[in-house]
Amino acid sequence: MTLNKLFLKGNVYFVMLAFMLSSQVFAHNSLVKTVVKIKPAIVGVGTYNPTSAPQLRLLGTGFAILDGHYIVTNDHVVPKELNEQRREKLVVFIGTGNSPKHREAKVVAYSREHDLAILKIGGKALPTFKLGKNKMVPEGADIAFTGFPIGAILGLYPVTHRGIIASHTPIVIPAATAKNLTLSNLKRLKNPYLVYQLDATAYPGNSGSPMYDPNNGVVSGVINRVFIKETKESVLEKPSGISYAIPVKYLHQLINRLPKK
Repeated sequence: MTLNKLFLKGNVYFVMLAFMLSSQVFAHNSLVKTVVKIKPAIVGVGTYNPTSAPQLRLLGTGFAILDGHYIVTNDHVVPKELNEQRREKLVVFIGTGNSPKHREAKVVAYSREHDLAILKIGGKALPTFKLGKNKMVPEGADIAFTGFPIGAILGLYPVTHRGIIASHTPIVIPAATAKNLTLSNLKRLKNPYLVYQLDATAYPGNSGSPMYDPNNGVVSGVINRVFIKETKESVLEKPSGISYAIPVKYLHQLINRLPKK
């Protein structure tokens, strides 16, 4: 190979490397800007009980949509019963740091099938997320999600993770043996639907976190750490660390069921 050819080949490799590095820097800078924009729309979901210690209990993550008074989370995050005698209330935690504010919330729509819930709060409207369309995000696409993976031990500090869509996968898989079949699995086998399997690590506190495009913050799914894992991995002796998300199209369906003003 002549020196000229070696020189040209070296230039090609250099240009390719520079392009790859610049793309990574651009992607990183895009997420930095997106996180700054979306963090005010991230909230905690939990309970307030003036007679307990601690009074506040964080159960999961939520995010604001529509007019800033509606909060999306997982249905399993919302307590099914509150101790009214002890004045326990469902609340949404707002702000960051070790002194977050909280507002009383009420459930206005929910879907047990898709493990989604929409809450409504009063007071000043929160910044909101834009929701994507019903079309599934393709496998291999970059995603990010923000929430409270380990709760609020030291205060309310949103944490962001990033990854990719690893697969579109059915929410139920056939049980290996009859003993693994549960009533809930039998019901879902009749009407399976696709969810996102992620190459990213979510934790229990991330349930209800928005999964969004790192470049613009548009929501494509809702992180689900419990409901889907229990369904898909009930046949496993040791459940995996795989994370999942509910596609946003099911959230659109739930929004359409909101009470009309």
